[in-house]
Amino acid sequence: MNSMNPKVDEYVREADQWQQEIEQLRMVCLEADLTEMLKWGKPCYSFQESNIVIIQPFKESCVLMFFKGILLEDPHDVLEKPGKNSRIARRIPFTSVQEIIDHESILKSYIKEAIEAEKAGLEVDVEEKKEPVPEELQNKFDENPDFKTAFDALTPGRQRGYILHFSDAKQSKTRQRRIKKYIPKILDGKGLRE
Repeated sequence: MNSMNPKVDEYVREADQWQQEIEQLRMVCLEADLTEMLKWGKPCYSFQESNIVIIQPFKESCVLMFFKGILLEDPHDVLEKPGKNSRIARRIPFTSVQEIIDHESILKSYIKEAIEAEKAGLEVDVEEKKEPVPEELQNKFDENPDFKTAFDALTPGRQRGYILHFSDAKQSKTRQRRIKKYIPKILDGKGLRE
């Protein structure tokens, strides 16, 4: 079993909810000899510097998310997409410690499979599908070439995140408001959730 990270100890102590579930999932990950760290403000577990899983507490459940979950077989049909636009990650939600205990052997086998995929160097072949740029965003690009340059400098994932967020608004006024709100973050090279 790998050692516990003091930053994760503190995270668990200060958790508002799902404290016991986080601790149970943590033990499963540490028993798989994954390296524990705090990343994106959450307990994250890696194998040879490759992220394998992350524990994410939400209001309705505590989730173990596999970064490359799409590569897993999922014979128990427990993996789900984290959101409608997710392409690679898959997660397993839990609402009790007992549920985690009941799924412990499945979790261990899925983590082992994820580690084996990393060892084999498996990559996810994601079809590079560009999201259409909303008209309001294109107008801002035309008005402000520096803004366009900053947007183009973002990683493809960050660009996609912004485009999906802006496009998700039904009304043009809302899309314009969202774009205006995020211009400073884009100019700073930051993603939507950073």
